[in-house]
Amino acid sequence: MKNHVLVALFVAAVLALPAFAQQTGSTTPDQPAASQPTQAAPADQPAPAPANADQASSTSAQTVGASGKQPLQAETRQGFWGKMNPFARKKYVQRQTQPIRDRVNELDELTAGNTRMVKDVDARAQQGIQLASAKANEADQHAIDAGNKAQMAQQTATQATTRLSTVEQVVGNIDQYKASNQTEIRFRPGQSVLSQNAKTALDDMATPLKNQRGYIVEVQGFSSGHGQAAILTSQKMADSVVRYLVLNHDIPVYRIYVVGMGNAPVPSSATEEPAKNKRTSGGRVEISLLKNDLEQLASTSNPPDAQAPAK
Repeated sequence: MKNHVLVALFVAAVLALPAFAQQTGSTTPDQPAASQPTQAAPADQPAPAPANADQASSTSAQTVGASGKQPLQAETRQGFWGKMNPFARKKYVQRQTQPIRDRVNELDELTAGNTRMVKDVDARAQQGIQLASAKANEADQHAIDAGNKAQMAQQTATQATTRLSTVEQVVGNIDQYKASNQTEIRFRPGQSVLSQNAKTALDDMATPLKNQRGYIVEVQGFSSGHGQAAILTSQKMADSVVRYLVLNHDIPVYRIYVVGMGNAPVPSSATEEPAKNKRTSGGRVEISLLKNDLEQLASTSNPPDAQAPAK
């Protein structure tokens, strides 16, 4: 009977030990002595400030984590069994580790948000780079087009300068006619009718003049005899030549100059002196074709198109 009583007392003591250990752990020296009153600083003395601003900022940075919250504090309470009760249940362990899991989840969300922000910034940067590259290529193309237009303008200016020089030269010599061709038509005495040989000679001279400009035809008639009768005869022969040129070759009348010279002396050659000139015997008409540089001006007024430079 006594043995049963002793066993019961021993079991009760063993069961009471954990409760006693937890009660003693709540009053262990690890906790600060909150019951001791702190000596308040005198009213006339300000609270001590940190050594410098850098130290204060570093202290605040250490007390605040990446999530903007205070870091987790490890439990420092020491009990009979130490930091962890070997008889703790699953719910107790979950309750102790729940703040850690919450903080880890917060850090994961913060990391995911930072990753999205980095990707967004990178996408905007790539878009800006592509836009800048497109603008640069467009500017290069505009520069190439401007260079081509400038080159074409230079070529046009050069052509205009050349044409202007030609026009000035032609205008300066517009009244300077040069002998291009000369034909002589013979008539029998007292006649003014053109023979077949005379018509052929006139055709050979007048055919190339079609659609040409800058020329005149000088017709001079010479006749034997004396005085006014010789002049009238030479005029009739010259008129027959002019009539043939106008009717058969469409040469404008304003391009033909006619004069009846009668029995005027005519040089037999260009080297003979006027005193040695001979008078004509029989009837004859001299047709001289005179040209200036107006045809050259017409040819330069429509120059061929300059070949455009390759892009």
